[in-house]
Amino acid sequence: MNRVFNFSAGPSMLPLPVLEKAAAELVCYGDAGMSVMEMSHRSPAYEAIIKKAEADLRTVMNIPDNYKVLFLQGGASTQFAAIPLNLMKTGKADYILSGQFSTKAYKEAQKYGDAKAVASSKDDNFAKIPATTRESFRPDADYVHICYNNTIYGTKFNYIPDTGDIPLVADMSSCIISEPVDVSKFGVIYAGAQKNMAPAGLTVAIVREDLLGNARPETPSMLDWQLMAENDSMYNTPPCYAIYVAGLVYEWILGLGGLEEMKKLNEKKAALLYDYLDSQDYYIAPVEKDSRSMMNVTFVTGVEELDKKFPKEAEKAGLMNLKGHRSVGGMRASIYNAMPYEGVEALVAFMKDFAEKNPK
Repeated sequence: MNRVFNFSAGPSMLPLPVLEKAAAELVCYGDAGMSVMEMSHRSPAYEAIIKKAEADLRTVMNIPDNYKVLFLQGGASTQFAAIPLNLMKTGKADYILSGQFSTKAYKEAQKYGDAKAVASSKDDNFAKIPATTRESFRPDADYVHICYNNTIYGTKFNYIPDTGDIPLVADMSSCIISEPVDVSKFGVIYAGAQKNMAPAGLTVAIVREDLLGNARPETPSMLDWQLMAENDSMYNTPPCYAIYVAGLVYEWILGLGGLEEMKKLNEKKAALLYDYLDSQDYYIAPVEKDSRSMMNVTFVTGVEELDKKFPKEAEKAGLMNLKGHRSVGGMRASIYNAMPYEGVEALVAFMKDFAEKNPK
């Protein structure tokens, strides 16, 4: 087996034990006589799969009983519209802009009401998380929206905004289940699964129950959280196989010792890479230290030709998908849960070798 270290921002690496178990069950799941990809979502076998996946996610994240877990489709980007459609009562919502996806969510919400950008780090090229206080938010806003971890720019909220009684909505696509989070501090948490928990095609939404049942009349059925909750995420055929794999990932995390242990492993990986970046002057890490992401690490050489050469040479060494996003340039190493420590060790060794062989 000739597997590479895949630093892609998404779809990204899955844990090898998860892939191996999925491979072993691919043709025939248990005694079902068929693959999970073939079975009816209404069958007892699949109902057991989706119920266990939800139960394990609740255990992994310590989700309170007054929250619904929804397994949805359409990616996190579809939730950019679902959020105002389900939550806008007064027609007002406040957004903190910390990168591309929070900005996209903000622009989508403007189609449905008075969405206001109450804080932004755009003028700093999104190299830090904007600071806010409770006074930053309109008291009659229906919700406050943040992107908790910014995949493209490599930043993460180092605090949970104090929104008082206003529900806080968080896109956690690129950091969900990477460390413990107090779910009770959020009204809604949602995430595309393809970065840290499953193949592309699944979106998870965790919604406090008192926020259900307020969808606007024109809300499409597939975006109505209440309808999805009433039907246990099976109003229509769900992304069956992605949910199955997500369930295997939750089992894997529980087997490691849960999110406290996952956080330790992720901190160790991130420290290795950031400590090297801070110890030299060949590479530049543009993100302010107190806003650094544990999942997505961005860096540049400061020389355009070298920034183009680096990911090409890295591929030859089995280090894949290190090119930065087109809007930022440079390099980006996404070191999600499934990236082993050895992968980061290999990256740092390559970075040292590249710097030695390619002087500025």
